Amino acid sequence: MRLTTTAIVLSLRIHGEHGAIVRLLTPDEGLQAAYVRGARGRRMRPILIAGNLVEARLSARTDVQLPHAELELTHSRAPLLAEPLPAAAIEWAVALTATALPEGQPYPRIYAALDGLLAAIEAAPAASGWGAAVVRFELLLLAELGFGLDLESCAVTGATDDLVAVSPRSGRAISASQAAPYAGKLLPLPAFARVGGEAGLPDILAGLALTGHFLLRDVITDRALPVAEARTRLVERLQRAAC
Repeated sequence: MRLTTTAIVLSLRIHGEHGAIVRLLTPDEGLQAAYVRGARGRRMRPILIAGNLVEARLSARTDVQLPHAELELTHSRAPLLAEPLPAAAIEWAVALTATALPEGQPYPRIYAALDGLLAAIEAAPAASGWGAAVVRFELLLLAELGFGLDLESCAVTGATDDLVAVSPRSGRAISASQAAPYAGKLLPLPAFARVGGEAGLPDILAGLALTGHFLLRDVITDRALPVAEARTRLVERLQRAAC
């Protein structure tokens, strides 16, 4: 097995005295795990930062063997880790991706969305510039894994306008007239989650509450619950920024 590809660094686990197992997201080959020699050395540490873009050369004698990886940095996002909010957003996005996706299956839409999200975090001056992209990324990941929400029409009437809530059980949208009797039992549906556009921090937090419910129910299993701590940190920092 030989593969040369662009990849996003998702996670790193120390293995042995000098090496590590890195998990990479590639455009065409999906999630790939590989062993990196010298991962704890001075040259490799700046490369193996979650969110970095790298050129990866993977090689293994057989398809079942863990490949060895040689990595070259093409774009570093290390400076963002000094900023609490961007750092929390990157930490959660890569942790979710590394945990949720099966290895070796192509998810080109998820790769493109994660690459775009990381670029938005890097470019935007504040969370209001990229918070909505986090919600859209989570919605896409749910859909790609078979847990997509139906936000196109009301589950009761079939209407396509004035959709304001989502059923926490079915994941289907509910119109304002139908949602009124169930106030407090439905999940708010911010408009940007359906039609795009700009969003303020309150709407972003509402969107994260929506996607978080289904991620924790359907994607983040008990063994992966520690990963959800990264999401909690992001939400708490956004809540402080909204005050």
